[in-house]
Amino acid sequence: MDIVQVFEEFPTQESCIKHLEKVRWGDMVHCPYCASIKTAPHRKRWRCYDCKTSFSVTVGTIFHHTHLPLQKWFLAINLILNAKKGISALQLSRDLHVNKNTAWRISIQIRKAMTQAGQRELLTGVVEMDETYVGGKPRKGNHRKDDDNKPNKRGRGTDKTPVVGAVERGGNITAKAMNKESMKGRHMRAFVRERIKTHEPELITDEYRGYMGMEKVLPHRVIKHDEWYVDGDVHTNIIEGFWALLKRGMFGSFHSVSRKHLQRYVDEFCYRYNLREHAPHYAFNLNITRGLWV
Repeated sequence: MDIVQVFEEFPTQESCIKHLEKVRWGDMVHCPYCASIKTAPHRKRWRCYDCKTSFSVTVGTIFHHTHLPLQKWFLAINLILNAKKGISALQLSRDLHVNKNTAWRISIQIRKAMTQAGQRELLTGVVEMDETYVGGKPRKGNHRKDDDNKPNKRGRGTDKTPVVGAVERGGNITAKAMNKESMKGRHMRAFVRERIKTHEPELITDEYRGYMGMEKVLPHRVIKHDEWYVDGDVHTNIIEGFWALLKRGMFGSFHSVSRKHLQRYVDEFCYRYNLREHAPHYAFNLNITRGLWV
């Protein structure tokens, strides 16, 4: 779905509201406060005759308390879904003709509907698992003088935030931002039990010691990157390709992401990846539907 289709299908505020009402309520309007069906239209809103409250379809949704036209929200959803590497708040503000803070709030609200908690299905089949580290290098003028000659550590020795992920070959991906203290074997096994069907799949990882003992949970094969990167069907190329996409988005589009909000950005990339085979209309409508029930 592109922006032209958004303009054609939702040309007015009324058309946007009707679409939300159809998705949320169908033919039976329910009061969002008391769940009563004793409702009636009232001054472009709805009124509940049980709790005596007026309400609109946006109550309790990602659109609640917005003063922007809903068409701009729909356009923002479309722009975020179509941006393979993500779209920054500054770019979104330029595209929607709103200020940067408004664009940032819109994007954060939309990401709430992309959370993995609402889309998670346990992975099956052959599953690749790996970890990456997200964060920017310190600028040359921003660290202490006595640190000027120290090289920036890379990989597992870095101070960046670790993100652990698993991908089903030909299927979905799941990923979680972690603390460096939570990268031990018991934490990795807990991640696997939470997100993978342990009685069906086969797990493939690299030789990181955090994956030691994984065979206690499910069949486990290891690719030793010191020796080779592909050994038949034993490799982690798919999950590493996703990390490359995530990092290009973090560095190229967002430039800097705080640890506080990192999981929301990870969820956004997983959401787009998991819907890559679906029609654009499906992804758009799913985001609208989930936005009504956050």
